Amino acid sequence: MYAVISDVHANLEALGAVLKDIEKRNVKGILFLGDAVGYGPDPNECVRLLKENCSVLLAGNHDWAVLGLTNVEYFNPVAKAAIRWTDENLAEKNRKIISGFSLVKLLKKESIFLVHSTPREPEEWHYLITLSDAEVNFRSFEQKVCLLGHSHSPFIVEKRSSGQMTVHKEKARLNKNSRYIINVGSVGQPRDGDPRACYALLNSEKIELIRVEYSIGETQRKMREAGLPEPLIQRLYYGM
Repeated sequence: MYAVISDVHANLEALGAVLKDIEKRNVKGILFLGDAVGYGPDPNECVRLLKENCSVLLAGNHDWAVLGLTNVEYFNPVAKAAIRWTDENLAEKNRKIISGFSLVKLLKKESIFLVHSTPREPEEWHYLITLSDAEVNFRSFEQKVCLLGHSHSPFIVEKRSSGQMTVHKEKARLNKNSRYIINVGSVGQPRDGDPRACYALLNSEKIELIRVEYSIGETQRKMREAGLPEPLIQRLYYGM
């Protein structure tokens, strides 16, 4: 069984709570799908913990932005401000760690494709939101399962051999003749109306989305102390 995490966004309290929850599970490894930094107040600590605990490390758009590989003008004003703050506060050793993150990863034995945004043009940071988006992206990978993040809203899309697609909200059995696109949600910046940290547990038989409480107030306090934008601070409370 794997634990799959994404979009930590420098939220140390959320990451710590999720790693503590994962410790209770019998997992083979932790797979990280990108965006270690951006938005939150603890980029250095989060990069260190991810490096120490994860067997797969992917890059997200915020990670690439800090490295200068994605133009910051692509981001909205508050995200841009957080990226610039991160750039000023990220230790060089952690910048080097992020530079080693992969864009995509394939687990051949398990037939799993991993990416931050979408299997179609992953470096363009598209969002996969609708079933139409899913239909297009099912054509862009051959594996049984695609794991991704980026939108901060978890979901499970099952495509049967007939072509019919079904959306599962919290868990699903992995049927022999189906393929799946799974958004594992966000550890550090949930945006589906549930402020708890979110990650996924995956084995050969099922996928389950897990929610974990963490100290939102402590993260907000650190963000204010750092001078990060107030809208980013407020949205943590609402999970939006």
